[in-house]
Amino acid sequence: MSAETISADSSLRNFEDLPDRVRDVEQLEELLSRPGRPAVDLMRRLDGDLMILGASGKIGPTLMRMALRAVQEAGTKTRVFAADCVCLKDLAAAGAQTVPCDLLDPRAAARLPKVANVIYMVGRKFGSSGQESLTWAINVLAAARAAEALGQGRVAAFSTGCVYPLMTPDSGGATEQTPPAPVGEYAMSCLGRERMFDHFSHAAGLRVLHFRLNYAVELRYGVLVDVARKVWTGQPIDLTTGYANVLWQGDVCNQALLGLELAACPPRVLNVTGPQILHIRDLARQFGRLMGREPVLAGTENNLAYLSNAARAQELFGPPRVDTDRLIRWTADWIAGGRTTLDKPTHYETQNGTY
Repeated sequence: MSAETISADSSLRNFEDLPDRVRDVEQLEELLSRPGRPAVDLMRRLDGDLMILGASGKIGPTLMRMALRAVQEAGTKTRVFAADCVCLKDLAAAGAQTVPCDLLDPRAAARLPKVANVIYMVGRKFGSSGQESLTWAINVLAAARAAEALGQGRVAAFSTGCVYPLMTPDSGGATEQTPPAPVGEYAMSCLGRERMFDHFSHAAGLRVLHFRLNYAVELRYGVLVDVARKVWTGQPIDLTTGYANVLWQGDVCNQALLGLELAACPPRVLNVTGPQILHIRDLARQFGRLMGREPVLAGTENNLAYLSNAARAQELFGPPRVDTDRLIRWTADWIAGGRTTLDKPTHYETQNGTY
């Protein structure tokens, strides 16, 4: 069975016991890293080992733990490597084989394990303004070095919906056929990262899936947390960027694993986000009702936002296992309960490409 034939029914298994609320970080981490049945099945038929390159950050640790859990449930001997330039002690304790690797070191790529399957997550966004050259080096130069080292393997390479133009909500969002039109140096460098993988696919036979994501959310960061915190604290919510897509980070990670089987030469593109276009004004009011707060709304929608149409991903993988209404309720309870956040705004409101 390939990812092309995964059914919506099978993607929902293992998620029939979702709680009404998430009580603490331990439960949150368990829910985030819980693999779906298709991901476990993937590990049974996966040829070769798996490496997550760029395994730190907000999503990488969740993905690594999910991959390890899927291997364990599958009962296979697949090795899972975590490679990054930062300390990976926590992931080593979880069972990953850690590989220190700074791809800005020209010798680093040669030291990477020779594995058949790679999920590539190396990237830089925030702090790009004033350090544009470093952003280009991390997003483009590092990708070129990694892609050359991966030979004819297959890679699901994280990208972003910011490579598309800003879209109106009535458009339904950019599809995989929408031509890229990046705004600002961050988005341009992300398209550059894709082009490096494209080059080594055409030149060396590397199989690639460009995994264009916007926006992952969980209860400690993301668009929902950004809006909920402002509602709770009475801060004004700028409505200029009045719309957004979101997807539960656990669903993002499940789809990233399954995306390995979609990697192809020439490369494929897949939009990854939730099925709805959320209206920020309505979202703020919904949080207000749940939290007993009156949201402070400012400005007027300009009818543009980074919006993607992920109908293809939903056709392949089924609907999200954690739907948006539940995410909103979970987030309202989490923020009103004073539980921890990462304090890292997404800046979903940004339209000029400056981060």
